[in-house]
Amino acid sequence: MKKIKSLNFKFLVFIGLITFFTACTDDLTVTPKDDDEFSAEAFYSDPASYKQFLAKIYAGLAVTGQNGPAGSADIQGIDEGFGQYLRGLWQLQELPTDEAMVSWGDPTLPELNNHTWNADNRFVKAFYARVFYQVGVANEFLRETTDAKLASRGVSDDLKAEIKVYRAEARFLRALSYYHGIDLFGKVAFATENDLVGAKPVEKDRAFVFDYLVSELNAIDADLKAARTNEYGRVDKVAAKMLLAKLYQNAIVYTGVNKDTEALAAINAVIGSSYAIANVPYGDLFLADNDRSAVQSEIIFPIRFDGVNTKTWGGTTFLIHASSGNWNSEMGVDDGWYGLAARKEFANLFSDLTGGADSRAIFDSGSNLTISSVSDFFGNGGLKVKKFKNRTSAGLIGSNQTHVDTDFPIFRLADAYLMYAELAAKGVGSKATARGYINTLRTRANAAAITSDADVTLDFVLDERARELYWEGHRRQDLIRNNKFSGSTKLWQWKGNSLNGASIDAKYNLYPIPQTELNTNSNLTQNAGY
Repeated sequence: MKKIKSLNFKFLVFIGLITFFTACTDDLTVTPKDDDEFSAEAFYSDPASYKQFLAKIYAGLAVTGQNGPAGSADIQGIDEGFGQYLRGLWQLQELPTDEAMVSWGDPTLPELNNHTWNADNRFVKAFYARVFYQVGVANEFLRETTDAKLASRGVSDDLKAEIKVYRAEARFLRALSYYHGIDLFGKVAFATENDLVGAKPVEKDRAFVFDYLVSELNAIDADLKAARTNEYGRVDKVAAKMLLAKLYQNAIVYTGVNKDTEALAAINAVIGSSYAIANVPYGDLFLADNDRSAVQSEIIFPIRFDGVNTKTWGGTTFLIHASSGNWNSEMGVDDGWYGLAARKEFANLFSDLTGGADSRAIFDSGSNLTISSVSDFFGNGGLKVKKFKNRTSAGLIGSNQTHVDTDFPIFRLADAYLMYAELAAKGVGSKATARGYINTLRTRANAAAITSDADVTLDFVLDERARELYWEGHRRQDLIRNNKFSGSTKLWQWKGNSLNGASIDAKYNLYPIPQTELNTNSNLTQNAGY
């Protein structure tokens, strides 16, 4: 059973913890609450408390408070489903692209579809708060697990050795959130465990945080467990290498400096590890039992969900319900929310929508591809995506038809294969090797192999990344890195708030710093154009 254990520990341990990050405004306040107050030292008297604390950091990617699916929220002032980490990340990375669109009219949500958002967007603000909540929790864990603190508590040598690994994992999770922060917002409010609790964080630009993250990921390598030797869902050395590869491949965007050679080295380390492309049908990677061993070989780092023990209105519960309509039974859920679809330009990347020529085309072939209105609530327009399901590989419904069991792959090996291919298309790495990697994925999908190294072009790889990785939270970043997000080089329905697509300003390559953050922390400045 997929379970994030021990999430009900007393949160008074974290008093003052999040006040150091200034999502603490009148309408969006990060304030942990617990009726049963007790001291930090009482909490740490139990040796198991350290793993419980670590579990909370992991859980922050999946759940939103102390009582799933809602209740005792980590962040006050927004619906817990709307403020869930993965839901926020997914919306900001996918909704402004050709891969996805949401038809709901919740205030400021449609703005993500058509590039009309501003610094008061509630969903931008909610994810900003969630990112830095995660950073804050990780910082507090690191403050409480120093050698001096462990010695003062008489922690055994065996437990100290375990905690050393926990600290490396916490540093990775902090790095992951900072990576999401610089990718989406550019400059960020920056603080580490060495900063005073309650102090306003300072602003650091992308280049500074990039260098910090590279240093952190290299520093923790020695303390992380080897590939596939940690518990499934926890971080290992390869996950850190994958994050490092992501940073290097996007370095030209983040810093203006090309780091493709460094990216190649990190990608080769990932590909050369014991992870392997799963010998299962493509669709099995996104089912309710995608935590089984046959799939684990490919998923380098997932966010884990469970319909009984890890309930949320975000995550894959949101993703599956919102992509369902009256076909909800097929998806393994009790209700279709008629919210999400993909745009016709993405659909056109497949020669057919039935899966006959490429099994990665997991769609409703009867979809009406034209989205005539951004508020078509009942989902009559757009490509209906059935990729993620709450059914097992045996066809059984997950443990709960409301809150799903399906894990979400943040990193999987197929992504590394295509990252290598992109570098090869730029002249870094071997096109012949890249063609082999591409064909491994296409063969699994029953798609025709590419037959010439000349086929390995940047445009082809970008399209192949969409076909392989759609709805996995990569598209915005991929388009920006390939200079096809802003401007008019690539258009799609409702880009720039136009049915047929229109050019958008380069300012939309970043989201704005929420105005509430600027009002609260005088150290922060707004991104250009907002």
